[in-house]
This record gives sequence, structure tokens and C-alpha cells, in this order.
Amino acid sequence: MLLYALAYAGGFVAYVPLLTILLPVKMAAAAGETRVEWLAAATLLGAISASVANVGFGWASDLTRSRRPWIWAGLLLTIATYGLLHLAQAPALIVAGIIAWQFVLNMMLSPLAALAADHVPDHQKGVLGGLLGAGPPIGGFAAVIVTLPGITGERAQFTLTCLMIAALLLPMLLAGRARPVAVAHTPPPEGAARTLRHIDLSLMWFARLLVQIAGSVLFGFLLYYFQSLPGEASPAIVAQLCGATLAVAVPLALILGRASDRLGARRPFLIGTTLAMAVGLGVMATTPALPVAVAAYALFGCGSAIFLALHSVYAMQMLPSADRRGRDLGLFNLTNTLPSILSPLLAIALVPGRGFGTLMGALAALSTIAAVLIAMVRSERLKTA
Repeated sequence: MLLYALAYAGGFVAYVPLLTILLPVKMAAAAGETRVEWLAAATLLGAISASVANVGFGWASDLTRSRRPWIWAGLLLTIATYGLLHLAQAPALIVAGIIAWQFVLNMMLSPLAALAADHVPDHQKGVLGGLLGAGPPIGGFAAVIVTLPGITGERAQFTLTCLMIAALLLPMLLAGRARPVAVAHTPPPEGAARTLRHIDLSLMWFARLLVQIAGSVLFGFLLYYFQSLPGEASPAIVAQLCGATLAVAVPLALILGRASDRLGARRPFLIGTTLAMAVGLGVMATTPALPVAVAAYALFGCGSAIFLALHSVYAMQMLPSADRRGRDLGLFNLTNTLPSILSPLLAIALVPGRGFGTLMGALAALSTIAAVLIAMVRSERLKTA
């Protein structure tokens, strides 16, 4: 589980520094005043590419009954596309590079996600969720590293990012095939139970979608939001804020994940974290003060990281078929990629002429709705032995 958690964190390192810091800076240099529009285009088309690839490669790993070859191929091709992105200088070429990068990155991420469902029993998935919660802060810490004063130039930043990705993925890949864990597979539900399960999975899917829309908007436009407030907000400062916020979420995710294992319930924790997100976004929508906005983002960031970690394992334990885990998790992963399609459109519709306050208020409302949807889920299906 520890090696897997490191590899999972490698997936965050593969995209957090690029999408939060390196790509906005690169696009601003290439596109100037039209940077928001070009960044939105890269996010939109890249998300479409990621959506198709995640479902497709997850399903392919189901059919081949082997995850590791796909992970290996995705890792090598992801590193290669970093080189292509470095060479791209025109905005259109940067967008094309992001499309290719998202496709091969999800060749790695989709089979990697299914490995956990293959090997970890339900009653340990809360702890697994806590370990997976280390992924976002490690990704944020990687963003801090690549923006340190001594590391200058895009080539050095891209190279260092690729080295960190490999360092986190290779221990698991080189450790040999994991010994399967005896996980009890209950028969698929029938009749009314089957209908209830489908309803609950739909509610979980839409709740995560709303949370991810809020996170995706901040993920892509956080630097621009803080720069719109009075005070200094350089890329390095924003990267440090993201890393510090998510570092606080790691022990909280471990504690709450273990508590959810003991209680046999995930929903109370998911509801609480979505409400914390809504409060943080509400403050960000109304405050003009940079320090207050920083504290509000910290609340949002902690709530979001814990929600996503626990929701991931909640979804794993609710999957109906052991033979289609890669495909089904790929469908759930659409809640990660579709927001990247929707959030740029939302930002373009609400930010120009209004500023970021209206946008943050809308995201607070979405987080509140997500809490209501989770509260409507009626089944847990948590095995305690």
C-alpha cells in the first residue's frame, strides 16, 4: 500500500506543477493578453483527451487482465511529451502538446487507479484513502520545488518534474507483481437493491462532479485569482500556499479515513468536507484581503483533498463488477476530467466584467449541492472483515 501510495502521488506530480504553475506561465509568455482564452482552450481540449483515454485504457487493462504494461507505457510516453511541450512555443502548439500529454498520462493513471481496487479489501480502504490523500500535497510540494529560486528556465523545471515522476513510480513497478489480497466479491445486487445501488452510484458521481468543478476552476485559475487581490502573489508564493495547505490535509485524511473504517461509514465525513469547501469558497467570494483569502483557500483545499481521497475508496467499494473495475473507475474518472471541460467555460462566462467574486460564489453553491447529494446516498456496503 505504501509503494502504491507513492506511485499514486507520482500521478499528481505528473500534472500539478504543470497545470497550476508551469503551463499558465508558459501560456502567458506565448499568448500575452489572450492568455486566459488560450489556457481555457488547452484545459478544455486536454480534458476531452483525458476523458477518452482514461475510460479506454482502463477498459483495455480489464480486457488484457494486466495493469502494469499500460502503466509502464504511459510513464515513458508522459515523460516524452514533456519534451514536446518544452519545444512548443506558439499557443496553438502548446494546446496540441497538452492534448497529447493528457492522452498518454491517462494511459498511466487509469490502470494505476484500478490496481488499488484489485488488491485492497473494503475494510482497509479508509486507510488507503488516507494514504492516497498524500498525493495532492506531494504534487503541490513538487510545484514548490520546480519554482525554487535556484531552478531557473523551463528546461530545468520540466526535467526535474520528469525525474520526480519516475522516482515515485519506479519503486512500485520494479518491486514485482503484487501478491493478490483475498477480497470477498459479493454477487451483483438484484431487483430493488440493484436499483438502489444505481441511484446511489449516480448520486456519488454527480456529487464528485460538482466538487471537481469547484476544484478545477481554482486549480486552473488560482494564480490569476490571487493576483487580482491587493498584495504580492507570485507563482512561487501560490505554489507554496498549495503545498502547505495540502500538507495539512494528509494527517487529517489518514485520521478520518481510519475513523471511517472503524465506523463503517464514509458519508458523514464526505458531507462535512463538502460543507467546509462551501464556507471557504464563500469567504473567497467576498473578501478583498489577501491574508483572509489565503486562509479561506486553505479551508477549501483541506476539505477538497479529504473529500476526494475518501470518495475514491467509497467508489471502489461500491463497484458492481470485479471484472470491469478499470472501465468503471474510468467512468468515475469522468468526474475528474469533465470539470476541466466545464470550468473554463464557467470562468469565461463569469469572470470578465465581474471579477472572481461571482465565480467563487457559484462554486460555493455547487459544493453545498454536493453535500446534499451525498446525504441522499442510502447504502454503504462496507465490509468489516
